[in-house]
This record gives sequence, C-alpha cells and structure tokens, in this order.
Amino acid sequence: MSVEGFEVPVHRALTEPILLGGAPRGVAILNGTLAAALGLGLQQWIAGLVVWLAGHSLAVFAAKRDPEFADVGARHLRQKGWWSC
Repeated sequence: MSVEGFEVPVHRALTEPILLGGAPRGVAILNGTLAAALGLGLQQWIAGLVVWLAGHSLAVFAAKRDPEFADVGARHLRQKGWWSC
C-alpha cells in the first residue's frame, strides 16, 4: 500500500556496500597497508605480494558470500558467549 506524497526514490548506490576490487573497503585498505609495509618497509617484495594476493583473494571470496562479513566478524568477537557451557 502506498500513500500519495510519502514515496521517496532511493538510489541504488545508497543500499549497496562499498567495495574496492570486490573486497570491503576497510579490509582492502588494511590488507594493502599490511602488504605495503611488508614489501616496502621490510623490503620483502615477494612476501608482500603473496600477502596482498592471498588476503585480497580471501576477502573477495568472503564478500561474494556476505558483503558485510567484516562487520559480522567484528560483532561476533565482541559478543559474549551467552550459551557457552
């Protein structure tokens, strides 16, 4: 049921998660920063590329299943075990 005058068009971009290369923005930035620190700071180029490639691939895989997986994981870690034995 729609009431005249109370309908608002919502742009699709407001409802979709922000992804960078298929991974959530925060996870992609964290992963890139860690890989850059490893590759540039410690001068371990191959290790930095491996960390970036593995981390980004895992983030993209997880984001395909649930784009909000990082927020869900953080909330899971904050929750107390109410039903734990």
